[in-house]
Amino acid sequence: RQTGDTAEMLFTVDRIIASVSRYVTLRMGDLLYTGTPAGVGPVKPGDNLRAALEGRELLNFDIR
Repeated sequence: RQTGDTAEMLFTVDRIIASVSRYVTLRMGDLLYTGTPAGVGPVKPGDNLRAALEGRELLNFDIR
């Protein structure tokens, strides 16, 4: 569990996609896991996980 922003990443999202695309074909819905910003913590029942990209919510669910 964490709070982060792509602006804090060492490499831009475009650069990561371009690099990965050299080795595998990426398709709509594929997820790229890039690492962990500071402040990572355990996920536990009752937590809500939410992810957004450019203001568009992509994931929002509760841990049971």
